[in-house]
Amino acid sequence: MKRLASLAALAALLVSAPALAQDWRLVIHGGAGTIARENMTPERDAEIRAALASALETGSVVLAAGGSALDAVEATIRVLEDDPNFNAGRGAVFTVEGRNELDSSIMDGRTRDTGAVAGVTATRHPITLARAVMEDSPHVMMASGGADTFSLEQGLEQAPPEWFYTQERYDQLQRFLARDLSDAGDLAGADFKFGTVGAVAIDMEGNLAAGTSTGGTTGKLYGRVGDSPVIGAGTYADNRACAVSATGAGEYYIREGVAHEICARIRFLGESPQEAADFVQAETLELGGTGGVIVLSADGDWAFSFNTAGMYRGMAEAGSEPLVAIYGDE
Repeated sequence: MKRLASLAALAALLVSAPALAQDWRLVIHGGAGTIARENMTPERDAEIRAALASALETGSVVLAAGGSALDAVEATIRVLEDDPNFNAGRGAVFTVEGRNELDSSIMDGRTRDTGAVAGVTATRHPITLARAVMEDSPHVMMASGGADTFSLEQGLEQAPPEWFYTQERYDQLQRFLARDLSDAGDLAGADFKFGTVGAVAIDMEGNLAAGTSTGGTTGKLYGRVGDSPVIGAGTYADNRACAVSATGAGEYYIREGVAHEICARIRFLGESPQEAADFVQAETLELGGTGGVIVLSADGDWAFSFNTAGMYRGMAEAGSEPLVAIYGDE
């Protein structure tokens, strides 16, 4: 009887004790596509790696201090949105009408609350606007003028068109418009698709979060929305499975439901992040879509998976040096 009483007391103590903190982890991407060593100058290579490292450092500070995965994802993506090397925020690509229209989404794996925006034009950090939709509105997604108005009402930092403008992206649009459309094939050709940014994180409490931000595709038609703000396509987070952020040919990633499909395979089939991501990426490629994903599971396992020549990517975790990579052979 004494032994039973002791076991009962121990069980009660374990139930009432706070959960032990676990190691944190942060995985990021800055786009996938025709990224080859021979097309990259040493200076550009170093610049991209430094930008990825800076984003990782920002998110790592949040997580190492015991901050939430959600806060880390937002902070990380804000850094990438301000860097003109990526197709998100400053440095976003231009629509066929010569505008920058920005899409973003964020998701909390603990509650599965989520927010998204599409076609916004004046918010400096679309990822922060997506979070405001999640936390300060009754909605999941807001678009275009309505989202811009909501951003002003929330007092978020605004930016003029010249903030988002870069000469490189404008020149890409001019080349796009000058193509012979009879031979062009896909209007969002491989040289113009990628550069979307994203982050997934797990914090010390074991909670997951995911976020994605993009300028879309060069020369996209008025009103076009890709996968980045579509929950289950470009972004998904669920503490029961994993967190995912995607970059690539949005029309195909929407059709495949890439992010949710990966989480479902992990949750119901028990696959690892690499197995699930590679399987879904292969199915997407069969449809015609190229790009990549980052995946972080509830047990902290993680994966990069891409069917392109390269993907800007990185990972940081407690107690280790951060990893940054660009090419497929890294």
